[in-house]
Amino acid sequence: MTLFTRIINGEIPSYKVAEDEKHYAFLDINPLQKGHTLVIPKLPEPEADYIFALDDQVLADLMIFAKKVAHGIQQATGCKRVGMAVLGMEVNHVHVHLVPLNSEGDMNFLNKKLQLDAVEMSEIANSIAQAIDPL
Repeated sequence: MTLFTRIINGEIPSYKVAEDEKHYAFLDINPLQKGHTLVIPKLPEPEADYIFALDDQVLADLMIFAKKVAHGIQQATGCKRVGMAVLGMEVNHVHVHLVPLNSEGDMNFLNKKLQLDAVEMSEIANSIAQAIDPL
C-alpha cells in the first residue's frame, strides 16, 4: 500500500483541498509555493505509479478533477497561473503537482521548499477548498 493510499484511507493526516469518489487533492507538505497541491486518483490495488499507464478514462477524469482544483488554487491564491507537473518518481502512486505561478521560476523543483506551520497549511487548504466549484 502506498503512502498516498494511506492518506486517502485516513491513516496518515493531510490538508485536504478536495475529494470526490475517484480523486483526492491535498496540500504538498513540502511546497514550492503556498497552495502547492497534489492530486491523486483513488486506485484499486495494485496502484499505478505511471500516469501514462492509466486507463484513458481514468486519465481523462483525473485531468478534469485537477482542472477544477487548479481553478480553486488560482482564485484562492491570486496567482497568475497554475502550473502542472507529473514527476512520479518519489511516491509509487500516480499524482499531479499543481503549483501556483507568478513566474516560471516558481515551479523549479530544485528551489528551497517552504516551511509552513499547521495553522497556515490549514488556512490555505480551507481557502482553496472554499474556492472550488462543487465537484
